[in-house]
Amino acid sequence: MEHMEIRNAEKGDEEILAWVQTESWKAAFFGILPENELEKATCFVKVKEMYRKILGEGIVKIKIGFIEEIPHCIAGWRQNYNQKGAQTAELICIHSMQTHWGQGFGSQMIKEILQNMKEEGYAEVMLWVFGENSRARRFYEKHGFHQNQASKVIHGITEMMYSRTL
Repeated sequence: MEHMEIRNAEKGDEEILAWVQTESWKAAFFGILPENELEKATCFVKVKEMYRKILGEGIVKIKIGFIEEIPHCIAGWRQNYNQKGAQTAELICIHSMQTHWGQGFGSQMIKEILQNMKEEGYAEVMLWVFGENSRARRFYEKHGFHQNQASKVIHGITEMMYSRTL
């Protein structure tokens, strides 16, 4: 397996982040999200602006993974404010390009960010995942996450909460 270089995202990385997110969403959520919702959610200009704002605020920590200097994977996390309390981090996203799915790069990324969370003193991490996204659910379960009872509806699709201790 190739090695993925992982670094912190910084101001100026908005295009990289938007490209990885929109392209990975198109592949991962095709057939899960209604077509019109997927089209809105993958508008490059809007996603780029969202990342510009996020990077400017500095609340969400974002990592970018590169394979041979080409962006492949992104992950974002922050302290959880709603469901679980201050000792819990929230994995907001982990997206990777379809060209390298199943090759271990997502595992490299999640191990890195789980270690970062632990080093920052978090005891637990939670996330939301579309119930119909069985590939992502298997990935999280492989990395020690367990489904909780909590759920919510977004884009007309049920999301389920997963969590694990660090």
